[in-house]
Amino acid sequence: MQCRPAACDKMQRTLIVVMGPSACGKSLVGQALAAAISADFIEGDDFHPPSNIAKMSSGRPLTDADREAWLNALLAQVEASSKDRVILACSALTSFAQARLRQVKHRAIRFALLRPPYEVLEERIRERKGHFMPPSLLASQLEALEVPPDALTVNSANDVRSIVAEIMARLFPTDRN
Repeated sequence: MQCRPAACDKMQRTLIVVMGPSACGKSLVGQALAAAISADFIEGDDFHPPSNIAKMSSGRPLTDADREAWLNALLAQVEASSKDRVILACSALTSFAQARLRQVKHRAIRFALLRPPYEVLEERIRERKGHFMPPSLLASQLEALEVPPDALTVNSANDVRSIVAEIMARLFPTDRN
C-alpha cells in the first residue's frame, strides 16, 4: 500500500513510533510503513549501547536510567533525518521513554502500539534466532508497558500488509476514495 499524496501531505515533519514489546513486529511493520509513506526508517535496536545489550542478553530488564543514552541516540537520529517523515521501531514501553521521545524537535509524534495476543508473542520470541532479547524477558516487558493515551493500538497477529493498511487508515481517516 502506498501513501497517496493527500495523505502524505498531512504528515509533514512527523515521527511515528512503532512500539511494543519484543517480537510484536516493530521492525517488519516499521520498514513496511516507511516504504509505504516514503519515510526514513530507524531501527531502535541498532542504537542500544553494549551495556544494554549485555544486560538484556543476561535476562535482566532495563531500567529507565539504562534507557537514557539509548533514547538520546534515537532522538539524535530522528533529528538528523532530512526526510519529513520518520518511522522509529522502538519498544517505548514506559512513560519515561515516551515522554523522552515526545521531546523530538520540530516534529509531530504519533505512537502505533503493536499488540498481538500473548501466545503469538511467546511463539515469535521463542522462534527468533540471533536476537539479544531472551524469552524470559517477555513478561517483564509486558509488565513495564504503559500505553500512551493517544496511541493507535493494532493487533499485530495479522500479516504485515494488513497491519500497515490499518495504521494508515487510522492515521489518515479522511483519505478515502
